[in-house]
Amino acid sequence: MNKQILALFIPILALAIPVAAVIFSGMHKMAKLRLEETRLRLQGGDSVQAEELNSLRHEVDAMRSELSELQERVDFAERLLASPPAIDQDPRRN
Repeated sequence: MNKQILALFIPILALAIPVAAVIFSGMHKMAKLRLEETRLRLQGGDSVQAEELNSLRHEVDAMRSELSELQERVDFAERLLASPPAIDQDPRRN
Protein backbone atom coordinates (compact mmCIF):
# COMPACT_ATOMS: atom_id res chain seq x y z
CA MET A 1 0.00 0.00 0.00
CA ASN A 2 1.22 3.48 -0.79
CA LYS A 3 2.70 5.30 2.24
CA GLN A 4 0.85 8.54 1.41
CA ILE A 5 -2.50 6.79 1.41
CA LEU A 6 -1.67 5.10 4.69
CA ALA A 7 -0.62 8.47 6.16
CA LEU A 8 -4.00 9.87 5.10
CA PHE A 9 -5.95 7.10 6.82
CA ILE A 10 -4.20 7.44 10.19
CA PRO A 11 -5.77 10.82 11.20
CA ILE A 12 -9.11 9.81 9.72
CA LEU A 13 -9.10 6.66 11.82
CA ALA A 14 -7.88 8.58 14.87
CA LEU A 15 -10.83 10.98 14.57
CA ALA A 16 -13.37 8.32 13.65
CA ILE A 17 -12.82 6.26 16.81
CA PRO A 18 -13.93 8.97 19.31
CA VAL A 19 -16.84 9.97 17.06
CA ALA A 20 -18.00 6.35 16.90
CA ALA A 21 -17.61 6.05 20.68
CA VAL A 22 -19.82 9.10 21.25
CA ILE A 23 -22.45 7.80 18.82
CA PHE A 24 -22.52 4.33 20.35
CA SER A 25 -22.61 5.79 23.87
CA GLY A 26 -25.66 7.85 22.93
CA MET A 27 -27.33 4.84 21.34
CA HIS A 28 -26.62 2.79 24.47
CA LYS A 29 -28.19 5.45 26.70
CA MET A 30 -31.26 5.63 24.45
CA ALA A 31 -31.65 1.86 24.56
CA LYS A 32 -31.41 1.87 28.36
CA LEU A 33 -34.05 4.60 28.57
CA ARG A 34 -36.38 2.68 26.25
CA LEU A 35 -35.95 -0.48 28.31
CA GLU A 36 -36.68 1.45 31.52
CA GLU A 37 -39.76 3.04 29.94
CA THR A 38 -41.01 -0.37 28.77
CA ARG A 39 -40.39 -1.85 32.20
CA LEU A 40 -42.39 0.94 33.84
CA ARG A 41 -45.26 0.50 31.39
CA LEU A 42 -45.39 -3.24 31.98
CA GLN A 43 -45.44 -2.76 35.74
CA GLY A 44 -48.28 -0.31 35.42
CA GLY A 45 -46.16 2.43 36.92
CA ASP A 46 -46.29 3.09 40.63
CA SER A 47 -48.18 6.16 41.75
CA VAL A 48 -45.02 7.37 43.48
CA GLN A 49 -43.08 7.15 40.22
CA ALA A 50 -45.90 8.88 38.34
CA GLU A 51 -45.93 11.70 40.89
CA GLU A 52 -42.16 11.99 40.68
CA LEU A 53 -42.34 12.10 36.88
CA ASN A 54 -44.99 14.83 36.99
CA SER A 55 -42.92 16.76 39.50
CA LEU A 56 -39.88 16.54 37.23
CA ARG A 57 -41.96 17.68 34.26
CA HIS A 58 -43.12 20.74 36.19
CA GLU A 59 -39.54 21.52 37.19
CA VAL A 60 -38.40 21.24 33.56
CA ASP A 61 -41.23 23.55 32.45
CA ALA A 62 -40.22 26.08 35.11
CA MET A 63 -36.59 25.87 34.03
CA ARG A 64 -37.60 26.37 30.40
CA SER A 65 -39.54 29.52 31.25
CA GLU A 66 -36.63 30.83 33.32
CA LEU A 67 -34.26 30.07 30.45
CA SER A 68 -36.43 31.90 27.92
CA GLU A 69 -36.62 34.91 30.26
CA LEU A 70 -32.85 34.82 30.67
CA GLN A 71 -32.38 34.65 26.90
CA GLU A 72 -34.62 37.70 26.47
CA ARG A 73 -32.53 39.61 29.03
CA VAL A 74 -29.29 38.64 27.30
CA ASP A 75 -30.71 39.71 23.93
CA PHE A 76 -31.73 43.06 25.43
CA ALA A 77 -28.28 43.56 26.94
CA GLU A 78 -26.63 42.67 23.63
CA ARG A 79 -28.80 45.21 21.81
CA LEU A 80 -27.89 47.88 24.34
CA LEU A 81 -24.19 47.12 24.04
CA ALA A 82 -24.33 47.00 20.24
CA SER A 83 -26.16 50.31 19.85
CA PRO A 84 -24.05 53.45 19.46
CA PRO A 85 -23.89 55.66 22.55
CA ALA A 86 -26.44 58.46 22.64
CA ILE A 87 -24.99 61.93 22.08
CA ASP A 88 -26.01 64.41 24.72
CA GLN A 89 -27.66 67.38 22.97
CA ASP A 90 -27.98 69.57 26.07
CA PRO A 91 -27.85 73.22 24.89
CA ARG A 92 -26.63 74.42 28.30
CA ARG A 93 -23.33 72.59 27.86
CA ASN A 94 -22.19 74.83 24.98
